Amino acid sequence: MKNTLGLLVAILGLTLSVSGEAAWNKDWATQQKISIDTTNIKEAVNQAPMLVRLHSGNFDFTGANVDGADLRFIAADDKTELKFTLEKYDAVNELAVAWVVLPQVSSANKDLFINLAAGNESATAASDAQALNDPALLARFAFSENALLKDSGPSQLTASGNATVQKAGLIAESAVLNNSPLALTLPAVPALANGSTWSVWLKPASLPQTAVLFKSGNVSLQLDGSALSLQAGGAATKAGELKAGQWQHVALVFQAGQALVYLNGQVAGQVAVTDAQAAATFTLGENLNAEVDELQLANTARSAAWLTLVAQSQGADASMVKVAAAGGEEEAEGGEANYMGILINSLTVDAKVVIAILAVMFAISAWVMVSKARLVSRTDKDNDLFLKRFQQSNAADLLALDKTGSYTHSNLFGLYKAGLREIKKREVDGKVALGGASIDAIKAAVDADLVRETQRMNSMMVLLTIAISGGPFLGLLGTVVGVMITFAAIAAAGDVNVNAIAPGIAAALLATVAGLGVAIPALFGYNYLASRVKNITIAMQIFVDEFITRTAELYGKE
Repeated sequence: MKNTLGLLVAILGLTLSVSGEAAWNKDWATQQKISIDTTNIKEAVNQAPMLVRLHSGNFDFTGANVDGADLRFIAADDKTELKFTLEKYDAVNELAVAWVVLPQVSSANKDLFINLAAGNESATAASDAQALNDPALLARFAFSENALLKDSGPSQLTASGNATVQKAGLIAESAVLNNSPLALTLPAVPALANGSTWSVWLKPASLPQTAVLFKSGNVSLQLDGSALSLQAGGAATKAGELKAGQWQHVALVFQAGQALVYLNGQVAGQVAVTDAQAAATFTLGENLNAEVDELQLANTARSAAWLTLVAQSQGADASMVKVAAAGGEEEAEGGEANYMGILINSLTVDAKVVIAILAVMFAISAWVMVSKARLVSRTDKDNDLFLKRFQQSNAADLLALDKTGSYTHSNLFGLYKAGLREIKKREVDGKVALGGASIDAIKAAVDADLVRETQRMNSMMVLLTIAISGGPFLGLLGTVVGVMITFAAIAAAGDVNVNAIAPGIAAALLATVAGLGVAIPALFGYNYLASRVKNITIAMQIFVDEFITRTAELYGKE
């Protein structure tokens, strides 16, 4: 019995311990989900390099360390830390690029995900510069600004040739080849013979072109116009077509006596090749006018699944890796982005100021519309009651209507009392006898009250016209300035991928939406209230004429 009880206690303790560590580590304040779409990965890829792009739309840079030292990538078991390397981390412009190595990626795991933890001020950097150096990798050129032609892979090679850095590359920086006959050359590279791979991301500046993309001995991949052709000795074959101004992944795999060209992860051509046709010197981009990024050489034939994974996870519009929007556990678990949260988190300071002003304008407009709607409603109601009483009155009652009822909100009653006041001034010994001049004076006094009453009814309506005309312009101002700031930040950061630009542009447009949100209700409200006020004004003018006419008829001198 004691053993059974002890076992139950131990199980309970273990359960509480596991549940208490469900958030991986309590020292990290935030944790969000990164989903991996494995639908198109037909075969398992081991030690898969996954590119994770972070920006203001999916990551709260203000909650992380300024250098990204607290970033951690955790496996789905919420325990295992994954190897990763930060290729770029810019907290000022809120852009980051990280490579995460997953133990395995395959379509068998349809719900593959990892977690990103951040928010620990005391954390030390865990980024590993050698994280991508799997046993097959010979050389890797990321074309970073500080080491443009330096190999960050295990071979530590140095390329020669003409190239300039492009800060706004595909993955952080890239290299620009400006149609130079001096291609990038890598000496002392192991012969690209059977069982080897080289690959690169390529963005032609324009097409058509005539250039040599890759060359190793008698094996070359050439660009003629927009078409690729693979040549090995005397054999040649077509290998697909490139598109100008777009990033495309090109790979050449030597396997089982064949050289295969992969374009964006798909086989585009192949030709027979022998080991003797390859050489130890390798060149890239002879007479090529294009940007290149992430050049890799491997001493194994990369699988079709590996190349498909690279093409689908690293491209400018890649959707294989999805980072749940920062802002809470529910968003991460559901895998759905909180779009409004993304917009709010991406707002620039000027847009926040404009939206705050528009919020005040909306509150004032709403208050004016509600108060005016109540006023015209109560005025119409009391006007109807008093007008009915006035029209039913006889000569004896005409000057005593103020004693038979109270019409608090009726402006007709107010005009009646103004006329009655003027009549009483001209009363002699309890009798009223009005000449033409007196009647004109009474009408002038009532007309003056009519004007003042009209001004009261129209008071504050100008606030609605300000909201109608000023709201959209204020919103447009916030949008234009926000777009300018966003593009300036992107240019400074050197990252022009759509994930970096879209949140800032969408957030800037939120200012215009806010401006329209103020103007449209104000427009409807103004037109409705203006028509009601106009009807009341017409009713007052008619009443004044009717009242003066009856007064002259009953009390005018012959």
